[in-house]
Amino acid sequence: MIKIYNTLTRTRDQLKPINEGKVGIYACGPTVYNFIHIGNARPLCVFDVLRRYLEWRGLEVNFVQNFTDIDDKLIKKANEEGITVPEVAERYIAEFWTDAKGLNIRPATTHPRATENIDEIIALIGRLVDKGYAYESNGDVYFRAARFKDYGKLSHQPLDELEAGARIDISEHKENPMDFALWKGVKPGEPSWPSPWGDGRPGWHIECSAMSQKYIGETIDIHCGGQDLVFPHHENEIAQSEAASGKDFAHYWMHNGYINVDNRKMSKSLGNFFTVREVAEKFGYEPIRYLMISSHYRSPINYSVDILEQSRAALDRLYNCRENLVFRIKSAESGTRAYSFEPFVDEFITAMDDDLNTADGIAALFNLTKEINTMLGGQPSLEDCRAALDTFDQLTGVLGLLYNTDDGDDVDAEVEALIEQRTEARRNRDFATADAIRNQLKEMGIVLEDTPQGVKWSRG
Repeated sequence: MIKIYNTLTRTRDQLKPINEGKVGIYACGPTVYNFIHIGNARPLCVFDVLRRYLEWRGLEVNFVQNFTDIDDKLIKKANEEGITVPEVAERYIAEFWTDAKGLNIRPATTHPRATENIDEIIALIGRLVDKGYAYESNGDVYFRAARFKDYGKLSHQPLDELEAGARIDISEHKENPMDFALWKGVKPGEPSWPSPWGDGRPGWHIECSAMSQKYIGETIDIHCGGQDLVFPHHENEIAQSEAASGKDFAHYWMHNGYINVDNRKMSKSLGNFFTVREVAEKFGYEPIRYLMISSHYRSPINYSVDILEQSRAALDRLYNCRENLVFRIKSAESGTRAYSFEPFVDEFITAMDDDLNTADGIAALFNLTKEINTMLGGQPSLEDCRAALDTFDQLTGVLGLLYNTDDGDDVDAEVEALIEQRTEARRNRDFATADAIRNQLKEMGIVLEDTPQGVKWSRG
């Protein structure tokens, strides 16, 4: 029974999809005006694991993640560089995919862009205007926050408290300071589209409501994003979506915790702001992914060089276990099964069913690793080794780890052939040839280890 901590209800709720066997998930994607930073990497990794896990449990997942490709930040970037907003968007969407691939993030079912859904956005705003939830003022269109009686139900604060504590975009054209923009009238030098209220562009919040409705439906199963999006972004999404449809917008809301850097909040002003690309150039992408899922997703993460090094060391343990297992399969003999790995799968499921507890899921993986290492200390059967590898690959696959493993590319075939030549040379006591082959492999970055089961090799 899968349970999710629901920000809306503040309880762990059992996942009951709207359509049996299918789950619709909407995840807020990046505003594409720059490289993604390590704070962006956390929801990418966490909710990629959520999708993988639900699919592994047999559910069909429609995963939608948007690109915000029209926004004040993109306009500013375009003006600074003397290029167009679409050029900025295309550049950083390409950079996003470089980092996403490095982090082993699977592409969403759909990656809609705001600028590709202007018609849907305008239609949704029109419904809100017709219902009296929105109004035009001087070319802008605003949502009447006070008109929506449940405003504040996600952040669990009444409207007056939100108003007192929020940074409000003050405008003389608003009826109320808490009203938020659905449509922004055209300004000189900005991209714009025609609408019933004049040329302009969409506000930030409305795009997600329009795109989730188009690609999933008026009610979605799970909406997810960073904790910083609870208010105002997700609160506003609920208000405008439910005001328009009269239906629940999302049944479950999942929000990941913040990232601190050396125990301080990440901030450009503090000089502790890092892009994923910068960190990956020093440590590689996979330690970043490991770090992002090594703690429970709702807990804060402390980023530091020491913790990244620990992540890399943990991955090395996993890689070593798998390499030893693959190596043993080559020489293991068929026989009776003596080991059961189901208890580790059950432990993993128990952890992940409990609000996607990846920290305990990883603990189950390392318990499996310990059992495999113990098994390899003896003479396991081929059947045991294969069962161990299958279980190991299932769990690491759900977590999206060990994706730099390659069990049989052309380079591996060349290495195996050279090792066989070296073994044959040693068998013929041609040690000069054997040493020459070893040196050749060393120059290729290959380290050899002679074991009772044969020659084991690894990349040094």
